[in-house]
Amino acid sequence: MKSAYLILDMQNDLVAEDGPNGRTALGAEVRGRSIIANTQRAIAKARAAAVPIIFVQVGFSADYRECPATSPIFGAAKQYGLFNRAGRGFDIHSALEPAENDTFITKHRVSPFYSTRLEAFLRANEIRHVYASGVSTTAVVQATIRDAHDRDFICTVIEDGCAAATREEHDSSIMMLKKFASVISSETLEFPG
Repeated sequence: MKSAYLILDMQNDLVAEDGPNGRTALGAEVRGRSIIANTQRAIAKARAAAVPIIFVQVGFSADYRECPATSPIFGAAKQYGLFNRAGRGFDIHSALEPAENDTFITKHRVSPFYSTRLEAFLRANEIRHVYASGVSTTAVVQATIRDAHDRDFICTVIEDGCAAATREEHDSSIMMLKKFASVISSETLEFPG
């Protein structure tokens, strides 16, 4: 059975130490839980197993025409210049070393399945098992796993590659996700050969 590894919103605006969220509680959780290093470990295992890597990024045009102004989560993006596709904040964290043959999906909402080519890519490549990690556990990870589950994909969350603003939020989200996915660590991760 074919698999893919979805790396969710691991972009500078959210995870870089010098980015806007680097100084917030989320940034502290990303550093404290070694999310970058754990994601690097999972990427190395995916590359060794020839599993496709899909980087998902939230991003908007310079004029933010795709950004929902009434959204509590995205409403202030334009005001603070967040997730601008032309800026450094949109880029994947450099420590994750995206490769030219990786797939990149830009989304304008929380779920990477909403109005993107993600599902078409997975179906065209006969991928049935989706592995996922990223930030935040409470938003993109939950949305991705729930949407993938409802599209009949087998789902696995790489727990130590995920973070939320607090450990309590993260743990609560993981507990909920166990109804839709298996949960493993980057250390125990083994992609099927």
